[in-house]
Amino acid sequence: MNTKLNQLNRSICLVCNREWLTLIFAFAIFCLFPRLARQLDVTAAPIDVGALSAVIMAILAFLVFKAVTWGIIRLIWPVFASYSENQFNEEFLSLSELQKVLIYLGFYLLLLMGFVGTLAAVL
Repeated sequence: MNTKLNQLNRSICLVCNREWLTLIFAFAIFCLFPRLARQLDVTAAPIDVGALSAVIMAILAFLVFKAVTWGIIRLIWPVFASYSENQFNEEFLSLSELQKVLIYLGFYLLLLMGFVGTLAAVL
């Protein structure tokens, strides 16, 4: 029992580290984007209302939302986090091909709608 808890704690720490890395990466891109935008276009403002900056801001907002949401799920509902990391893969592989395709497309649609919603909120 104790070894299972240690393994769970290690896996939670690894995933939390990935979430922190995502947040740090998003913050670094946010800080470095004005300089990069000015190198590409000298007339660009630090936070330009143009299409490129809106897309980058939407991606950053989506990454932050994903990292914060997964961290909250891990804190509030650790059983779900453990199930999704350890047992979901085996059950997913046992599904039929049609079910797998529907899950892939549904997940992709949710990600796309999340990105579009975030982009709409930024604009």
